[in-house]
Amino acid sequence: MGHFAFNWQGMEPAPAASLSGAGATLPLHSVQGAAAATNSADASYCLDPATYAPAVLPTIPPAVAEVGAKRRQDAENIALYLIHILHKCAEAIEAGDYAVAAGKLSEARTILATSVSTTTGIGRVASHFAAALAHRLFPASPHSSFTQDASPERAGELYRQFYDAGPYLKFAHYTANQAILEAFEGCDRVHVVDLAIKQGVQWPALIQALSGRPGGPPSVRITGVGSAPAVDEAGLRLAELARAMNVPFSFQRVTEDSLDQLKPWMFQVLPGEAVAVNSICQLHRLLVDPDAASTSLPTPIDVVLGWIASMQPRVFTVVEQEADHNKPRLSTRFENAMFYYGSVLDSMEAMSVSRGDVIGNGAGADAYVQREIFDIVCGEGSARTERHEPLACWCDRLWRMGLTHVPLGPRAAYQAAKLVRMFSSAGFRVQEIGGCLSLMWHERPLFTASVWSAMPANGAGPGAAEERADKQKLKRS
Repeated sequence: MGHFAFNWQGMEPAPAASLSGAGATLPLHSVQGAAAATNSADASYCLDPATYAPAVLPTIPPAVAEVGAKRRQDAENIALYLIHILHKCAEAIEAGDYAVAAGKLSEARTILATSVSTTTGIGRVASHFAAALAHRLFPASPHSSFTQDASPERAGELYRQFYDAGPYLKFAHYTANQAILEAFEGCDRVHVVDLAIKQGVQWPALIQALSGRPGGPPSVRITGVGSAPAVDEAGLRLAELARAMNVPFSFQRVTEDSLDQLKPWMFQVLPGEAVAVNSICQLHRLLVDPDAASTSLPTPIDVVLGWIASMQPRVFTVVEQEADHNKPRLSTRFENAMFYYGSVLDSMEAMSVSRGDVIGNGAGADAYVQREIFDIVCGEGSARTERHEPLACWCDRLWRMGLTHVPLGPRAAYQAAKLVRMFSSAGFRVQEIGGCLSLMWHERPLFTASVWSAMPANGAGPGAAEERADKQKLKRS
């Protein structure tokens, strides 16, 4: 299945034959699933990638693949024109020309209704962005296809379905867990602070790995940030698992209205505990518009990173979407989001086809992605929370806040590649840059994992030379 690639900027859409090339890529080092492991990687205990494997990945019959490819090719020209029209609609909204925007949207809706399949390929992507533009233009319209069920139960169900849809969150959890496991080596008492524990699906694999540690498991404590009762239920499940594996375990919940309102004392860190702080796709929600940042200091992200640094964590694991959606201009956000979510949805479709899913089985995962798209397109100012930024921006921010980068070594890269190899038929792989790992869909990074720690007071502790080298790699990219 071909991967999502198009370019409409500054020109009318050209015939499909001239628009099949992918965009430029960063000079990253690729860690293929077939890469040879170092002896130490297999000799040391580590997380088992098999625990993250999809249930079944049957081979796609050639005839089915050929029919799907032909259908996508036949619709490509009209779909690219549709993307062009939607971008013009976003530009008109940004300019305040709502009559033109409504006209462009009407034309796009006609194409979607008559000429493009909205269940596959570019048409599927375009339908989400058209719905978002319609919601922005006519938020009270009965024809709006988006109804936001904000209940925790609904959010939890969409999260679970997105988790099952592909390796996105599995990669995030696995990479973070491997870094935490290595940081806890030799520690008798360990404490994980999860900034958004949700259903707790990240932690059974870590508990299992710690239970098999040479010399016996440590005493494990997990503090989950989130709202009851889902967090309490997750804590009970983790406690039952730990008991079955003979791992000393305790759990506590910290309820948050906003992460920047939390204080280090709330986590009740005990003397002698090795602390890990874990953030999976949460930090970008703390960013604000540049004008708000200049009038409200310190910003929420600075507050949170400040109290994390003050806890002196042995390891701080950060996974974020590798995207650039924190721009003030709607047209720029729209274009960047179209490319990014086009790749996400394309990879989800490839996974669905490889599993033989019928159309509609991935509706929950689709809705999970759609919520992010609507926030990026419809939200302005403080109403917008999906403020994704690329790795280089996060590295600069974390360095400024007194955190030091901990490179993800060959073991983590090799193990992550083993995990992603389970999904390799759909075009996923892992790339490494400056000691960070990215989950790739073909040549586009989707999620990036980085690991940090409290920086020594003199800034020249262990790893300082490696960190300077990592900074240079990131700048060159």
